[in-house]
Amino acid sequence: MALKATIHKVRLSVANLNIHHYEDYNLTIAKHPSETNTRMIYRLVAFALLSQEGLEFTKGLSTDEEPDLWKINYDGSIDHWIELGLLEEKRIRQACSKSKKVSLFTYHGNQAEAWFESIEPHIRRFDHLNITHLSVVDGFDIEELAERTMNFDINIDHDELWLSTEKERVHFHFQNVVKSQDR
Repeated sequence: MALKATIHKVRLSVANLNIHHYEDYNLTIAKHPSETNTRMIYRLVAFALLSQEGLEFTKGLSTDEEPDLWKINYDGSIDHWIELGLLEEKRIRQACSKSKKVSLFTYHGNQAEAWFESIEPHIRRFDHLNITHLSVVDGFDIEELAERTMNFDINIDHDELWLSTEKERVHFHFQNVVKSQDR
């Protein structure tokens, strides 16, 4: 018998000073059995960084046809395709052909830098692709933040993100290594 996804409820308050976006969200996020708590938290961070009307979580790891997050237009076309991880060049190419905008978030430290160097020559042609490296500044293990019900306040200013709970305050840094030309 296949294992089922674990459902998490999240109250997320976002204050993004970079784009003057201030919003509260009540989210339901399904964590696939093979997904780590760390990856799920990074999905929430990606949501906060790109939050806008219509942005939603997908089936994620349980299907190859969908990204981790996306924004679908009223006509059914994909406006924004968002994934996490160290994707193969083929997957990036497919995403870029399906969507008006593609954002990719990595959170693997030095491994992400080596991955980027290996694919950089193949992806520079995509003018609607963003790649952002995410990292925890203070070495805090974000795995510990995951609970079935979570309340997060996220403040974003320049290339810094602060995620706060009732008990913790975690400092993230993000660096755009590829920024689309259509922003």
